[in-house]
Amino acid sequence: MNGLARFLRRYGNRRWFVRLARAYVPVDRVVGRFSRGRLVALGLRDLPSFLLTTTGRRTGEPRTVPLLYLVDGADFIVIASNFGQRHHPAWSANLLADPSATVYFDGRAIGVYATLVQDAERDRLIAALREMWPAYATYEIWASNRTLRVFRLTEV
Repeated sequence: MNGLARFLRRYGNRRWFVRLARAYVPVDRVVGRFSRGRLVALGLRDLPSFLLTTTGRRTGEPRTVPLLYLVDGADFIVIASNFGQRHHPAWSANLLADPSATVYFDGRAIGVYATLVQDAERDRLIAALREMWPAYATYEIWASNRTLRVFRLTEV
């Protein structure tokens, strides 16, 4: 793992880091769009990330967000941590309303179908997600009023 990825993993659970990261999301979204998903999260291979585009549940408009992901078999796994905020991110509510979405990474667009993961499978995937990004454990504590949603994105 390169030095920048180690730094990000180490400090990802600090409030100052979260403030910076939330401010960076719009930049990440623009850079990701222009690079067709190649440079999301600074293009760090040690922190796999992509752009997820959902359909807004109220507007019907496309909504795009950069996310870290985990690969499980042929599927992508994402967690709706919202950096530990007390409310769910809009993209997760969009997936619940319309599970069809698109991911952009490595210059490709892939249609996916989202399924909310629960029970033992969720526990297994949460452990793997925490291993990839240790800050998820802190985000769960900060968002203790809600259960962080975990989605399986299956290519269609």
